[in-house]
Amino acid sequence: MVFSSLIFLYLFLPILLAAYFISKHAGYRIWVLIIFSYVFYAWGEPLWVILLLLASLIGYVFALGIERTRGTWASKGLYVASIVVNIGLLGFFKYAGFLVDNLNLLLPVDIPVPEVKLPIGISFFTFELICYLTDVYKGTISAPRSPKKVLFYVSFFPHLVAGPIIRYTDIEKQIERPQVTLAGFSAGISRFMVGLGKKVLLANLLGETAAQLLTPSSASSSVLGIWFGIILFALQIYFDFSGYSDMAIGLGKMFGFNLRENFNYPYVSKSAGEFWRRWNMSLGGFFRDYVYIPLGGNQRFYLRNLFVVWFLTGFWHGASWNFIIWGLYFGMLIYIERQFLGKWLARIPAFFSHIYAVIVILVGWVWFYFTDLSQGIQALLTMFGLNHREFANLELEFYIRDNLLLVLAAILLSTPLVARGLEKLAASSSKLGRGLVVAGSQVFNVAVLILATILLVGSSYNPFLYYRF
Repeated sequence: MVFSSLIFLYLFLPILLAAYFISKHAGYRIWVLIIFSYVFYAWGEPLWVILLLLASLIGYVFALGIERTRGTWASKGLYVASIVVNIGLLGFFKYAGFLVDNLNLLLPVDIPVPEVKLPIGISFFTFELICYLTDVYKGTISAPRSPKKVLFYVSFFPHLVAGPIIRYTDIEKQIERPQVTLAGFSAGISRFMVGLGKKVLLANLLGETAAQLLTPSSASSSVLGIWFGIILFALQIYFDFSGYSDMAIGLGKMFGFNLRENFNYPYVSKSAGEFWRRWNMSLGGFFRDYVYIPLGGNQRFYLRNLFVVWFLTGFWHGASWNFIIWGLYFGMLIYIERQFLGKWLARIPAFFSHIYAVIVILVGWVWFYFTDLSQGIQALLTMFGLNHREFANLELEFYIRDNLLLVLAAILLSTPLVARGLEKLAASSSKLGRGLVVAGSQVFNVAVLILATILLVGSSYNPFLYYRF
């Protein structure tokens, strides 16, 4: 089940809200959310609900053992075992086929490739369990005695299948007494509608055209055609993923929980490093705090640590060489920027550093889009005029003309200009200004719901790119 579906909008969510607010006791409400979260997950993955439950309970038991034996070798052994179990689960379901494929290519063997279906969201909930177990081991948090808290932390449906990756410290106190207020509920609805609009009104429409243009082997492909297609895909993946994060954060607010932000207008960046401080911030924070710093950070084996993190960042996104190349590509850029390029970028006019960032980000998205390496190479050759393709053609002119307003609106909305303007108007001393923002917000919410419903009824194209992670 996805948030941008009619079943979720008109069946699951209304029933859940009714059940949640009928329950007056905070403890009962948590159980309502746990039960509905498992129903949400089971809608598309009925078998893997067992895996989700077992992973949560195993994490709960390990954490209790780690805490009770704190300061001993047993605690360290339990911690190591718990991490091995979680990484083992992720490795088996997500990477077994990839590893066997590559072993068959490298060695004179013919090992049968296991056909294992990837459980939705396994990359997210295993990482959250790693955060939880590590924080218990370090003594940052205490392992709760009640399994209810761990079950809720892992299964809470807004962040379950695609993040943001939250830490137990983020919601530890909120579980005891969710802060449900009318203002928070209203803000949650508005934030959810912003995300729904991003996903259905922007990402889906951008994605349909991007898929038609990004065919580098086609005789009709052109230099500008591939560039335009990658621009569309860059906007699509931003509005798709940030839209999902907005919907998750909005849903959290409706139920009285504050989830961490995950995006901060990444396309206004002036370097690759800044882009990754703004893009999928919860994932970046995980690798920084649980991998990079423990390895030694900037103090010991800096270069090794940097490339281990970026190899893992790429590999986390998918069991495919294109994702590894994508991760190492950004690792290389960030290393070069830290060595000398960043100082130069800081001295030149901001316009040119923005252009640099946009170009390197778009080139990076080529490796992310094409899981077939030969297709990715063909796309890059075409983009830089090395594939004997024409610069532009009549077909591209039609695509640009049909999508120009959509692309311009998407570019504008990928910057903070509109949001800042509305914030200034809402913060003004004028009652009229504040009233306009409040009224406009309600009109916006209704309009997005109506338009999204119309598009969802009339179209079968409603992918969610991050479900594969």
